[in-house]
Amino acid sequence: MKKTSCLIIFLFGFFSCQKSLDLSPRYGFNAEVVYSEPNNYIKVLAKLYSGLSMTGIQGPAGQPDISQETIDEGFSAYVRVLWNLQELPTDEAVCGWNDPGIPTLNKMQWNAEDGWVKGMYYRIYYQITLCNEYIFQSRDEKLSQRGFSDLDIQTIQTYRNEARFLRALSYYHALDLFGSVPFVDENDRVGAFEPPQISRENLFLYVESELLDIENELLDANSAPYGRATKQAVQTLLAKMYLNAEVYIGSERYSDCINFCNEVISSNNFQLDDNYQDIFLADNNLSPEIIFPVVYDGLYAQTWGGTTFMVCASIGGDMNASEYGVNGGWGGLRATPEFVNNFDLVEKYWVEDITNPLNPDTSLLTNLPTDPNFIVFDTIQTTDDGRFLFFQEGQQLEITSLGNFRHGYAFPKYKNINSDGSIASNNGFSAHVDIDFPMFRLADVYLMYAESSLRKGDQATALQYVNALRQRAYGNSNYDYTNITLEDILDERSCELSWEGTRRTDLIRYGYFTSSSYLWSYKGGEINGTAVGDYLNLFPIPTADIVLNSNLIQNNGY
Repeated sequence: MKKTSCLIIFLFGFFSCQKSLDLSPRYGFNAEVVYSEPNNYIKVLAKLYSGLSMTGIQGPAGQPDISQETIDEGFSAYVRVLWNLQELPTDEAVCGWNDPGIPTLNKMQWNAEDGWVKGMYYRIYYQITLCNEYIFQSRDEKLSQRGFSDLDIQTIQTYRNEARFLRALSYYHALDLFGSVPFVDENDRVGAFEPPQISRENLFLYVESELLDIENELLDANSAPYGRATKQAVQTLLAKMYLNAEVYIGSERYSDCINFCNEVISSNNFQLDDNYQDIFLADNNLSPEIIFPVVYDGLYAQTWGGTTFMVCASIGGDMNASEYGVNGGWGGLRATPEFVNNFDLVEKYWVEDITNPLNPDTSLLTNLPTDPNFIVFDTIQTTDDGRFLFFQEGQQLEITSLGNFRHGYAFPKYKNINSDGSIASNNGFSAHVDIDFPMFRLADVYLMYAESSLRKGDQATALQYVNALRQRAYGNSNYDYTNITLEDILDERSCELSWEGTRRTDLIRYGYFTSSSYLWSYKGGEINGTAVGDYLNLFPIPTADIVLNSNLIQNNGY
């Protein structure tokens, strides 16, 4: 087992019935029984973490957390629904499948009955409910009543603060995606009442207060087990909130964003990975750049969501799935032409030396050779940017048919291959991958620092942190900015953080998501794009929740 958090093993050992399905338990498996034993707290905490990666107790499918009447289990994975809502309505990606809800995400035509919207909403609240119960059961008075030792209490208090971080993360996603939502915490027992609706501003203040309260209670990243919430994860989430505060609460908090970015950077716990591609490979747990990952394992944490989806759905056409460490492609995800054109493309030429036909020397040249002994074998658009990963063979740039995988360049950013070139734990025999999803990483902190600094008038700091990323991408300083604008930073965020689930939030912050000032393929349902209503800056609360809870008011426009 390469790097799966021990939490995942705890999870399956604790919640699985294994083979004894015909045996009845000797006593009820209820909260009082579970929480009466201090060693069980880490095992239940595993379920909270796995809520970000898995879809039920039996991976990759079976015993789902969320009813399949709402959304297919494989579709309902937290990272998968989050990724779809954050990327498919933007200028970075399209999906060619005709599954219910996918075309409406591509075209920004969703409604309150959309399965993907409901899937995200219910996944968020399932996660919040689990966290609330854990926090309730691990209160100091509960731990004292159960007669635990001081050492056990201290350990469980750390677990509780991790649960508070996970709850804050889900409430942050609710804040960003839905705005004003139902609010429950550990003091609200399930089914006891109809939850009140909290305003977006008050939810921002609640999440902020929770994060500030636990910031110094969690372990520093240099002493925490891999995959667990840390002080720096808290600081990164605070920075994300402050970067977008003007959208969330109507007032800017860029100075606070700068402060928390500086805290993460100055901790010296993270460094830019020397090789950009390594951040998205099967052994990316070795990357010094990832601040908070969602952990996957091709053997022990199998799911049809997460990075399995990102790898397999990006493979189709003339692509060879084995080169990406999986057993087949799903032919769905491609890059939009607007995203591709964000890069500086140059024409390069595959050439063949015809003077040596038995052992031809095939190489990639920037300029077409004039030597008559060389013939052009093939051409490709590429760049010196190390982040450029498009697959173009058999693909066309323009997307005139969403359902045709060959329309749009493929973008296999995530690969189930180790950094030394070896195949990951599945040996390429299945779709399930080892790639951890980088929920937070240092490059994003650099870009948040740069943008906030520039918005406060500090061009020098903005140049410093953006150019550090460009030097990593190009391998030298020849492409450094000497003067930088906010538009440059937005473009840099697209290149650096592409397909990492940030784009919708970025476009909203810049005022581009719904407006006519920036159009892209299929925005608003038109091939060349069109403006849409500003109400689409938020997703709707599912109709079922509106009907069942008289306290809720639907978001404007739905």
